[in-house]
Amino acid sequence: MTDLLPPWDDEATAAQRATWKSLRHQVVFENPWIRIESHDVVAPTGRECHYGLVRFANRAVGVLPLFDDGTVALVGQARFALGTFSWEMPEGGVPEGEDTLDGAKRELREETGYRADTWQEILRFDMSNSVTDEVAVLYLATGLKPGDVEPDETENLFAARVPFSQLLKAVIMGQVRDGLTVASVLRVHHMAVSGELPPHLAEAVLR
Repeated sequence: MTDLLPPWDDEATAAQRATWKSLRHQVVFENPWIRIESHDVVAPTGRECHYGLVRFANRAVGVLPLFDDGTVALVGQARFALGTFSWEMPEGGVPEGEDTLDGAKRELREETGYRADTWQEILRFDMSNSVTDEVAVLYLATGLKPGDVEPDETENLFAARVPFSQLLKAVIMGQVRDGLTVASVLRVHHMAVSGELPPHLAEAVLR
């Protein structure tokens, strides 16, 4: 627990804080990917209220494939929820029981065909903690070697290989909006600035 707390917080203080309590709940919808629950709850303030919750069967993983020349492999696809076309890094879901790194390797292979020699976990975060329990694990993949793509039967993917600086600008301008990709790009830029990347990769990223 302690390693999940920021430096201004501590375990003793956290233990004293009031939490949410579920009085009763029912499942209103379920499929292999999500379960929607309706909860009667008591808020940390003591007030009773109603809460809707989306539980995810999978954990989200994303892979930023970074080449030595500072370019990044992206995939583009039509996303149903927002009715938009989205440029993203390879990403997908990893069920409980599968290691997130194994899932990330699978997503990279299926969506781009690439295999990577070096993998580094760069970030974990909660996707939308006001209404879902979905968590994300992000990886940086380097030492990339090409192969054949293996897309899912519902995926119509487009490929692009772009300079990291161009991708960073597209993120800042709101032209690339996928949350996993945005978080990964900003994190890798921070790694380059703070000396967490090998010098040749940092130079390529900041070029």
